[in-house]
Amino acid sequence: MAPLYSTKVTAKGGRHGSIRSEDGLLELSLALPKALGGSGDATNPEQLFAAGYAACFENALLRVSREARHHFTDDEVEVVAEVGISRNGDGNFVLSAALAVTLAGVDQATGEDFVHRAHLVCPYSNAIRGNVDVATTVTVR
Repeated sequence: MAPLYSTKVTAKGGRHGSIRSEDGLLELSLALPKALGGSGDATNPEQLFAAGYAACFENALLRVSREARHHFTDDEVEVVAEVGISRNGDGNFVLSAALAVTLAGVDQATGEDFVHRAHLVCPYSNAIRGNVDVATTVTVR
């Protein structure tokens, strides 16, 4: 099946290099985070993954809520994605993720249901399911 959308990003220099999308809209320098011994003066792959995951998950959440006939406004939903890197028992690098979702205008049970259903349809969640531990928290206000 052909993808609905695809893009290409070229990386040069690894974690101390740069990235550039084929259309030139994304062009960034990269740096190893200070916590990993780097300069920390530029973005890193974990920040980029967290940004993409937060945006994609929020869109999935908006979709499942619309399907349930609930329409959030932009200021009623916030998704904060935290991506961590650590070592597993074999010494290999692994990622972890946490999604903190804040919703307004729904009760706790409805919010948790929307987040559960968004986790089932979000492409990022589906890509890492079974490979990356993802913790979710839901706060309603």
